[in-house]
Amino acid sequence: MPTRKHHKKPSRSHRSTLSLQKTEILINVYDLLPPGRVSTILWHLGTSLLHSGVVINGKEYAYGGHDRRGLTGVYWTKPRTDPPGGTFRCEYLHGFTLAPEAELEGIIREASEEFLGTAYNLLTRNCNHFTSFLCERLTGEPAPAFLNRAASIGVALPCVVPKDWIQVPDFDTADGGVLDEEDESGGGYESERARMLRSSEDLPRLVGVDTQRSRSSESGFGSEWDSDEERQQGGTGKGKGRARDSAGRVLPAAERAPTS
Repeated sequence: MPTRKHHKKPSRSHRSTLSLQKTEILINVYDLLPPGRVSTILWHLGTSLLHSGVVINGKEYAYGGHDRRGLTGVYWTKPRTDPPGGTFRCEYLHGFTLAPEAELEGIIREASEEFLGTAYNLLTRNCNHFTSFLCERLTGEPAPAFLNRAASIGVALPCVVPKDWIQVPDFDTADGGVLDEEDESGGGYESERARMLRSSEDLPRLVGVDTQRSRSSESGFGSEWDSDEERQQGGTGKGKGRARDSAGRVLPAAERAPTS
């Protein structure tokens, strides 16, 4: 009489990989130099001034600076929202993560606590450093090195690299002229566009903004401003001017985190 074969049932102690949901991790890259021959050449050489953000589940996370103590510099926007003065260049599929939603939220929250607005530095701790940090936490691989090549050269050769190469202008007009502070606050197309953006539902928002805002209010920050423009730019209030990075350089608009 043939013996009955007993087939070992598959263990249920491990989740099937088929049941895990893969989440795309995308990197959006923006050129901060004015459109033209120079920016095109530098882009193809991989040495342009770039801004980047990490897209996770329909939100693009990026990092900027401000001078509000204890407040994160990590914020999110609608994907492919050009930063002030920036131009979208490309979308890069960096990889995938199998982390569930709760774990993803935890990683983003930890990154926001790691990257405070006052720690921002145009050369050594900028938006591209944040992108690489977050990508590595999510996929195990850092972001491509070309994102921060200009900053790396600026650190290695500070006397050789032109100042304008590592510190971009705030805005540029259609004919290439740089707008100064008076132009920004005095009206015109760009200021009108900025007002429209501020009233949009696509406004950039700091990660954990409600909790952080209450903390900053308790600390006395953000209560006095000379103008709405200064408040939007992350100034300290009482006419003390625009935010600077940790080395004292004035932050271009593209690299300022929203503080309201």
